[in-house]
Amino acid sequence: MSQAKPSSPVPLTTARGTFRVTIDGDADAPALILSNSLGTPLEMWDPQVDAFSEHHRLIRYDTRGHGDSPVTPGPYSFADLGQDVLAVLDALDIARAAFCGISMGGHTGLWLGIHAGSRFNAIAVCNSAAKIGTPQGWNERATMVREGGQASMQALAASSPGRWFSADFVHSQPVAVQRAQAWIAGIAPQGYAACCEALATSDLREDLGRITLPTLLLAGASDQVTTVGDAQTMQMGIAGAELAVVSASHLSNLEAPKAFNQAVLRFLSTSRLSA
Repeated sequence: MSQAKPSSPVPLTTARGTFRVTIDGDADAPALILSNSLGTPLEMWDPQVDAFSEHHRLIRYDTRGHGDSPVTPGPYSFADLGQDVLAVLDALDIARAAFCGISMGGHTGLWLGIHAGSRFNAIAVCNSAAKIGTPQGWNERATMVREGGQASMQALAASSPGRWFSADFVHSQPVAVQRAQAWIAGIAPQGYAACCEALATSDLREDLGRITLPTLLLAGASDQVTTVGDAQTMQMGIAGAELAVVSASHLSNLEAPKAFNQAVLRFLSTSRLSA
């Protein structure tokens, strides 16, 4: 069977600004919204579109500060980023959805599970952690980007493969790696810095027990940014959370799309989201 071409992005006016979104799949199917990682646009989810839209109304969006979504003055918080997700759902008249996010997007999913659980059927938190990195590290990166502008984004792009992908993937898939580097190089410095500042201040470790939704914690076996250990720690804090490990590094949906898709779809199916 030939694969359908993903829908083209469109502007969606919400109560919190105009976001760049794409919508694929049957309008009557259960809704699933995807949230991108720091430094990537919604196109990072291209390898998931065919598999996910077969069973879901699939919504992708550029996170605030990224792509053609609002690039507002920072710093941002995860309350901001979480409320943006709710605003997108509201604008589409979606009362409840499933959520899947990677890295920063996964952390957004944790915030939503804690503060807006009634709007979601389940959350898949991928390559993420309840506390990512250190305040000093994120604030230093934010300052570097604010002062260096687009040249600093180019420098981050040059160093990103080692953080995002395994060495084998970097060597065997240079086109995919270069595409990912182009994404981060094209992000607005102000938006990127403001998201770094959100990561600097967010620590959800003490609130994980408030999540009562079905939760999948997906980790990459070779991810050194958000490790399998981070996922295991979250699993201990979230009652009933499931753990899946795929053979990949940080952007596991790009490096191991088949295993990633299977793990997420299996979880969504067993969560009885169609009920």
